[in-house]
Formats: sequence, structure tokens, C-alpha cells
Amino acid sequence: MNFSSLPLPAFVALALLAAPARATVRLPRLVSSHMVLQRNVKLPLWGWAAPGEAVRITFRGSKVQTKAGADGRWTLSLPAQQAGGPFVLEVQGTNTIRLTDVLVGDVWLASGQSNMEWPLRDAARGPEETAAASYPTLRLFAVPNRAEHLPQAELAGGEWQVCTPQSAAGFSAVAYFFGRDVQQQYKVPVGLIAAEWGGTVAEAWTSAEALRQLPDFRAPLALLSAQTSSFADQEAAYVTRLREWQQSPAGQDHGLLPGQPTWADAATSTATWSTMQLPGLWEGQTPELRDFDGIVWLRREIMLPPTAANQPLTLSLGQVDDQDSTFFNGVVVGGTRGYDKLRRYTVPASLVQAGRNVVAVRVTDNGGGGGIWGKAADMSAMVAGQAVPLAGAWYYRPAFDPAARPRAPYPGGVQNTPTALFNGMIAPLIPFALKGVLWYQGESNADRATQYRTLFPALIQDWRARWQQGPLPFLFVQLAGYMYDEAQPATTAWAELREAQRFTSLSVPKTGMAVALDLGNADDIHPRNKLDVGHRLALVARRVAYGETAVVASGPTFEKLTTTGNRLTLTFGNTGRGLVLKPGATPPFAVAGPDRHFVWARAEVSGTTIVLQADGVPNPVAVRYAWGNNRPATLYNQEGLPASPFRSDIWPR
Repeated sequence: MNFSSLPLPAFVALALLAAPARATVRLPRLVSSHMVLQRNVKLPLWGWAAPGEAVRITFRGSKVQTKAGADGRWTLSLPAQQAGGPFVLEVQGTNTIRLTDVLVGDVWLASGQSNMEWPLRDAARGPEETAAASYPTLRLFAVPNRAEHLPQAELAGGEWQVCTPQSAAGFSAVAYFFGRDVQQQYKVPVGLIAAEWGGTVAEAWTSAEALRQLPDFRAPLALLSAQTSSFADQEAAYVTRLREWQQSPAGQDHGLLPGQPTWADAATSTATWSTMQLPGLWEGQTPELRDFDGIVWLRREIMLPPTAANQPLTLSLGQVDDQDSTFFNGVVVGGTRGYDKLRRYTVPASLVQAGRNVVAVRVTDNGGGGGIWGKAADMSAMVAGQAVPLAGAWYYRPAFDPAARPRAPYPGGVQNTPTALFNGMIAPLIPFALKGVLWYQGESNADRATQYRTLFPALIQDWRARWQQGPLPFLFVQLAGYMYDEAQPATTAWAELREAQRFTSLSVPKTGMAVALDLGNADDIHPRNKLDVGHRLALVARRVAYGETAVVASGPTFEKLTTTGNRLTLTFGNTGRGLVLKPGATPPFAVAGPDRHFVWARAEVSGTTIVLQADGVPNPVAVRYAWGNNRPATLYNQEGLPASPFRSDIWPR
């Protein structure tokens, strides 16, 4: 598909109607003092003035002039500039705007979801790294979150800031570490524009024109185009309906009605309740709660021996998304906010009795996944030296009829509506000249990996067409390790999403992928090691964006396999100074014969190849490496960069 024919002014035309013409020249927030302008390329600048007003820009001895159009918008371009600064940029119309401390260097746009959004202060060694973040020629611009129905001409806020401990603390850690590496490598000013929003899908970051080329999104776009009110108006109306419902009898928590036993009471019957398996989020296993945000009660009985009576008990529940109130035999024993925090509560000895005991958890889900999740091993009751497992079937009951709750106009939030973030956070940045794009996203599309194979390349092509800078370098992070895996080889949604990312790196020119499998955390979707992520992106940038072809920018990349009897030989590129197989808790390689049944294989290095054998597979035809959620990353090159997970087959599962 080709979006290069899309005219740049078309996608902002509607929004510009809302920008009133004024008798003074004004600039977008992105064009301001302390900014960095991209070196060695034509520099488009823009703003607003009275219709027909003459506008002149003076910068480093160059003077360019234009007139504002009938809609009040003007655009002009400065000639390409060499790196340096600080400089003064002057804009003259009926008034004069003088921008100071302007630098020329490299500008990178960092976007995606929460792992790109994760702030420096909360990364590994965050306090120390933040305290050291004093780089006068590193500049930061944080784009405020904004979801919009139509493309906007201006950002909701933001300003260029010099990198200091104060400005860097809340800035994207991945972008900061990347920018620091690039600046130290090339000794030029670096500008970082961070436009990210946690928990968002790729289609929200893509324009309507691009999404219309993809059949999966035509129906949602048709619904959007029929909307006559803004997101804000629709959300405000929904909040009013929800508040009225919550104040009605139907909206009350039926498990906590005044004058009635609570659903935590041990005497309350669960005969009409349904069951779900825990740990596990309820959206994936209970049809009635597939899109449910609200309160659900969970209950489980445990049987304790006589030796446990009147002994203190430690109750461990794993993680609860988002908030819990936990009861033991009808009495509150704890409560915690935070989807990623392990719950561990002490039950007073006076509540613990021999025989039947009842654990009840009132879970409040504010959006996204809901329920008790994590490792089964983290769910137990420990008393008198004995651990009683709590993983397995639990009774559940919603606190109210899910069908009675007013339905949100955008159940995933307006930020997950197709085009919404492109409209509110990306469109206003165009056509500010860039060196390239950094992208860390995919977690929220992991259950639609096949679709991502076309959606992600479409997003890349879309942004490149909008910026009109040719094949703008687009560097991205492959999903880090997260969650747990079965003991035997198995396919997972995260493995398939990583494959979609790998295919993009192989098929779309001027892209590069930083592998992060080994930087993940099985218990946390937000691994804290952002320094190595930024460093690996910087290595990819050196090769893809800066043309250093001799740089080893990635780990070994799978190229082909050959079969000799009961052996498979794998050949790799990007081997650097040689292949390295590190020890792992479980084997990372699995092979299968024509029966498509994968079993773990033994692996050994032979030059630039890996040789595999597996007991019981006399005729291997396919291989998978690190194929799962969080399989051990054991294959590296001697430069210390890991191989991407891969498979040689195209079998459905």
C-alpha cells in the first residue's frame, strides 16, 4: 500500500477551522525557545497569522518569507543547517517573536505505550540516573496525553526543556537513555519528543486514511465518522449516566447492602454463583465479564486441620487488578490498591478455626483486565507450618447485573479508539523535521498478532508519508519477556506478536528492532531495566539511521536450517565475533518432525551454526527458539546481544 500520495494539508484542515485568525503571528508549542532543529535537512516551520499577513523568519543569516493563507495558517522552510548552537530564531509579522537557545542536531520522536512512557525516576537505578541527568545540549519535549475525534492543529500543552534532573525525572527512560547514548556517540545536540500513552493499541496511533486501507478497521471508522459530538462530550454524558445509575438501587453493590449479610459472610450461600479459575483475569474466561469493569466478589472455602485452630494465618493472593478488600470468615483482613502489587495479609488467630473457613475477595476493576493474576505459587494460606494452595476454582458473582451498568461509549477508553492518538498527539507534530522514530508498543495488540503483521507496517508507512522525509528511520523494541510458560513447548500470543515484529524488521526498509526478551520480568509487564533497552536502540540507530555498517547492532538472526539425518543445523547472520550459548533454566530450542509435535532439543555451537538433536525425533523438519511468553534467552553473539525468538515453520499453532 502507498500512502505517499496523501496531501499533508488534508488531514489538518478540519482542525484548522477551530484555530481563530489573529492579527499577530503565533507559533505552535513545538516551535519555541530551547528546541532542537534537525540538522542537514530542509526545516519546515509553521504557525498562524492574519489571512494574507506577511511572515518572515531569520535564522543563522538565512531569511525566508511567506504569507498566511485564507485560513490564517502559514508554512515555510529554512535551508538545511549544520549542527551547532545556541542560536536565535526570529519570526516577524505585525509582531516579532524571538526564540533563544535554539540548537541544531538530531531530533527523535519516541512513541508507544507504557514501557516507552515509563519515567526515568522509576527505572532501575532511577534515583542515581536522575541525579546525573544534566546534559545542556539534550532537550526534552513531553507531549500531553490527548485523544481526539479529528486531527488537531495544536498540542494540548508541552514545552522544550533543557535536560536536568528535574526535567528528566518524569521523562521517558527509554528515550532518555537512547538520547544520551546518541549524543555521546556523535557529539551533537539531541532533541527528544516523547508522545506515548500506556495501555494503548497501534490503531489509535494511525491515521484514518491509513486505516481505511485495512479491511479490519473500516467498520469502526465508519462508526467514528458518523459521530456528531466530540470524545469529551460523549464521555461527559456517560459520566452523568453512570453517576445516576450508581445512585440508583440497580447500581448498588448487592454484596454490601445495609441490613443484610455481606457476601463475605461464611453463612452466605454460593449455590447460585459461577466459578472461574484463578489466577487468571476474568475477561479471558467468563463471557458475561468479557468487557466488565466494576466489582466482582470471589470466594473459596479452605479446610484446616485441628492444629490450625486459633493460630495466626498468612494469606497470599498474588496480584489483584486493580483493588481488593479481602475477608476471612466474614472479617476484613486487608486491602490494597495497585494491579501489580502482591497481596499478603495476616489473619488474626481468633478468626482461624478447624475445618471450614471462607476466604472472600471483593475485587474492583477500573478498566482493562480484572481479577487475581500472577503465579499459582503465590496463592496460598500458610498456617501452623502448613501451606494450603488457593489456586484453582473460585466462586464468583458480580456485585450488580453487568447488563444494567451503562455502557461506556468507548469501552477500552477513548485512547484506544482507532485514530484517536494520531489525531491528538501525532498530527500536531507534523511537519517538524526528525532524524527518526523510536517505538515501544505491542503489548495491547498481543492477542491480534496476525492483524499486527499488516497494521504495524501500515503505521510506519503512514507516518513516513505524513512527514515527507522519505524512508524515515523507524526503530522499535520487541516485546520483553513477561508471564510464565508451560513446561512443554507451546505457542502463546506474545510469541506470535514478537514474530509479527520480527517480520516487520525484515520486510520494511530502514527499520530496526531491539530485542528485549532477556530484559523482562515474568511478574511485571513493566521491566525496570530501561538503560539496556535504550542502549540497544542506540546501536540499531547507528546502523540504520547513521549508516555505520560495521556496527554489530543486533544479536544473531536466524537465516536457514538444513537437515542431516536426525540433526538440524541452523545458520545465522549478525554473529559478530561468534555465537554464544548461555545456560538456561529450561532448553530454549524445540524441534518437531512431520507430526508437528515439538520436543526440547540439545544444542551446541559449531562455528556460525547451531546443531540440534532431540530424542524421539528421528526426522526433524522444524525448529522454534525461545518460543513462548518468557522462555530463557540463551543465544547471543559475543558482543552480548541476544537473538530474537523465531520459528522456521508456518504451522497454525
